[in-house]
Amino acid sequence: QVPLVESGGGLVQAGGSLSLSCAAAGRSFTPLAMGWFRQIPGKEREPVAAISWHGSNTYYVDSVKGRFTISRDFDKNTVVLQMNSAKPEDTAVYVCATSTTTVNASGKSRDYNYWGQGIQVTVSS
Repeated sequence: QVPLVESGGGLVQAGGSLSLSCAAAGRSFTPLAMGWFRQIPGKEREPVAAISWHGSNTYYVDSVKGRFTISRDFDKNTVVLQMNSAKPEDTAVYVCATSTTTVNASGKSRDYNYWGQGIQVTVSS
């Protein structure tokens, strides 16, 4: 198992910004694609954003395009989701995911084999 440590969640007002960070621990672990998904109670887990192994390709779900930015720090094995212009409908548990088999920025759950515990993000109106 490779622990994924998420941080940065919390409460933000609509229109505000929040940054989520996810660090992949483990000395021998080489994360390829990394991404963020979100889970709302009663709904299926939804992809939010993903970034390729080399960092040059990204994926965003339509509802966050132009507002969220995903990036990664290769030295620290970390992926960051910068959330700007937050909306109440962004409220969810955000889960970090990483893959040791997929290099592309994928929005498909099945392409990821390691998952974080999730972190709550609440956007108040």
